[in-house]
Amino acid sequence: MTASPSTHAPTTHAPTTHDSPWWRHAVIYQVYPRSFADHDGDGVGDLPGITSRLPYLAELGVDAIWISPFYLSPMADAGYDVADYRDIDPVFGTLDDADSLIATAHDLGLRVLVDLVPNHTSDEHLWFEEAVAAAPGSPERERFIFRDGRGDGSEPPNNWKSIFGGIAWTRVTEADGQPGQWYLHLFDTKQPDLNWHNPEVVEEFHDILRFWLDRGVDGFRVDVAHSLVKDPELPDWEQRAVMAGADDEPLVHGDLGPMWDQDGVHEVYRGWRRVLDSYNPEGDPARDRILCAEAWLPTQERTMAYVREDEMHQAFNFHYLQAPWRATDQRRIIETSLVAAEEVGAPTTWVLSNHDVVRHASRMGLPVGSPRPNGIGVDDPQPNAVLGLRRARAATAMMLALPGSAYLYNGEELGLPDHTALPDGVRQDPAFHRTQGEETGRDGCRIPLPWVADQPSFGFGTGDVTDAEPWLPQPLLYGPLSVDRQEGVAGSTLELYRTLLRLRREHDLGVGGLEWVTDLGGMPLPDDVVAFTNARADGPPVTVVTNLGDDPVIVPEDRDVLVCSGFLHTGADGQRLLQRDTTVWLA
Repeated sequence: MTASPSTHAPTTHAPTTHDSPWWRHAVIYQVYPRSFADHDGDGVGDLPGITSRLPYLAELGVDAIWISPFYLSPMADAGYDVADYRDIDPVFGTLDDADSLIATAHDLGLRVLVDLVPNHTSDEHLWFEEAVAAAPGSPERERFIFRDGRGDGSEPPNNWKSIFGGIAWTRVTEADGQPGQWYLHLFDTKQPDLNWHNPEVVEEFHDILRFWLDRGVDGFRVDVAHSLVKDPELPDWEQRAVMAGADDEPLVHGDLGPMWDQDGVHEVYRGWRRVLDSYNPEGDPARDRILCAEAWLPTQERTMAYVREDEMHQAFNFHYLQAPWRATDQRRIIETSLVAAEEVGAPTTWVLSNHDVVRHASRMGLPVGSPRPNGIGVDDPQPNAVLGLRRARAATAMMLALPGSAYLYNGEELGLPDHTALPDGVRQDPAFHRTQGEETGRDGCRIPLPWVADQPSFGFGTGDVTDAEPWLPQPLLYGPLSVDRQEGVAGSTLELYRTLLRLRREHDLGVGGLEWVTDLGGMPLPDDVVAFTNARADGPPVTVVTNLGDDPVIVPEDRDVLVCSGFLHTGADGQRLLQRDTTVWLA
């Protein structure tokens, strides 16, 4: 079929080849293990539960999974406080369970990335216990950031604040029973920061990388990758790191300070890259082991410094996640993301939700330009659920048509919203508790997934009536959104995701090129429409149109509809009309 002529703006991104390394175009699905699937019925998700659901993920059409921390931990911050990087917490299973998960995933064609938390350990890590027992100035204390207090020693060494509220220092009691030095923790009190100026710390993490690479993992997502190295002078800094802001403000850990994005961090990752590359001496792109940076930074240029050729492979595109649902902002972020990545030869990643932000099905139900919450409580303005899901489906359809790699968060393929009415008494996020409820926290996006509507806990557990209650309560509205209620149902969010992922792979959109479209079928497109073509080097283009405006867009009759995030209306004269907050892919 001959397509109607369209006018294109200059090429923003050129197509790459079919044999590009897998990570340059992969769709990676984040599994939050506490909330994915509970195999033993104790109310907490586990590794055998993940393994049992891997066929579902393979059928969904993703290329890889990233698993949030499953290490031995006292769970002060849901596992991001690690007591042993080489063992599995019993709540999640055993090392044998991890090996089985990795092997099963590989048998299904899924790669496996695991979370690595290098900024801090748990205060129950052996190293920290040794440090507290040792004397000031000892080699054990040099693994962390211990300092004498100011004045008579009773005041913290500087004025730094914790991400989770309160001061970023805690004083220890020395062996003689007297108050002693202070240790730094940019996050919870139970998460002491490591000293990355210490070669022993550097070598320890090289060994941790090798431990998991030897077990077959395909890479690592690196938690707060921009934080490891601190200014050794530890100067005072007047601002507090934040995780939220208005739509038009950068979503970063505050402005850059002496504890974030220090130049020395890049040498750390060059060393890590050498370790990973040693596992692929032939340079086979199918065998690449990768690093992905979680780095909240104020500019894309600073983010791209982490993905230079000899450092990490990917970095999360949080500028895209925070972009307001306005056509001008969407076009700007897409274009600047592609350009910034190309300057260092890296792929762009796209992401809309994760375990640290309000799910986009809820976030997009708030008025555009309203303050971005770090969580939504029962007394907060409530999202418009219908509008939020409509926009979320349209945003996902646009995102999965973009060249590069994409990340999905578990449950978003079901259209799950945040739990916005959690009682304070069940909240577990340390951000909520350390701020005395001033910050709602992230529990609402971490609710256990619904699998079977008419089973206890919506099938999150074994389905047995004796299963423990889930670690966080599920809202009743999760029942109709369960997997079994959406599978095979035309128009369901689950089937939309499956279709988008299948078409993305069939048309090689991950390695395609992007050109902006300014008219469709000879008709100029209004400014509140985002439209582009994604074309591989040797195939026909796919045209993607997202209507963010009030006026419907006419879809030419000579264009085949591949998929639509909603449905096309029929006008009085029989024309196909794309309504507001809807995305369509056209052949």
